[in-house]
Amino acid sequence: PVVGASRRAGRLLVRVNVNDIAAKGGEPAFMAVTLILPPSMGEDAVASIMREIHEECFENGIAVVGGHTEFNDIYRHPVLSASLIGMADSVFRASDIAEGDTVFVSKHIGIEGMAILASDRPDLLRDFFSPEEICEIEGWMDMTSILEEARLLRGVASFMHDPTEGGFMGGMKEICSLSGLSVDFSAEDVPLHRYTKRASAALGFDPLRLVASGSVIAVIPEEKALEAAKMFEGSPTGISRIGSMARNTGSSGVPQNCEEELWALLKRERRSV
Repeated sequence: PVVGASRRAGRLLVRVNVNDIAAKGGEPAFMAVTLILPPSMGEDAVASIMREIHEECFENGIAVVGGHTEFNDIYRHPVLSASLIGMADSVFRASDIAEGDTVFVSKHIGIEGMAILASDRPDLLRDFFSPEEICEIEGWMDMTSILEEARLLRGVASFMHDPTEGGFMGGMKEICSLSGLSVDFSAEDVPLHRYTKRASAALGFDPLRLVASGSVIAVIPEEKALEAAKMFEGSPTGISRIGSMARNTGSSGVPQNCEEELWALLKRERRSV
């Protein structure tokens, strides 16, 4: 589902589902879509959302094969949900993760959360970003797909994960929980854009717990780590080595506080222009 975004939500809906298929090592194929909207949005809003969904699906070779649309006065904000089926020769399983495997992160953490803030709550950013910078951050929504890097990495990875709710910390906690291992990493090694660092300092949120579609966490055997890094040499996508999987000795090395930061930010009082 997509429940936190309003503008460009149709494209985001497709991408977050594509990312889940890509992270499992598959290619997206068939999608069913459910849209529930407040009556105040009107039919033009439905048409706009479906146009975005169609265009994004067309670009990714996906057929929209069914769904449901309704207006419902119970909701004040749109609720969008999709189910996506993908095709794969094999899928990644957390049981294949081993102690000593290297952890990589593509692009930089917080892409989706920052893009939603710039799109839906630019009033929160205006005191410390120029209009041109806010427009640039809003454009990060075009970076929320991980399909390209997942296609590169699926031949060398043990496991991949798309860190959405709870951001990097939430994604790593899920990997640790599934594998029974912990992670040895330094927060300073997790890639963050200078804009994300600036926003987190000004607004007082943890960027490692900001919804993070657009990055992939890849767990890769140590003997294939150099090969993985070389795949991204000269690529604008970029990939960063941030740590390794380690034996679980209790809570140490397993991220604990993974509460999502975006929802509290979106609920803040609106500031006048």
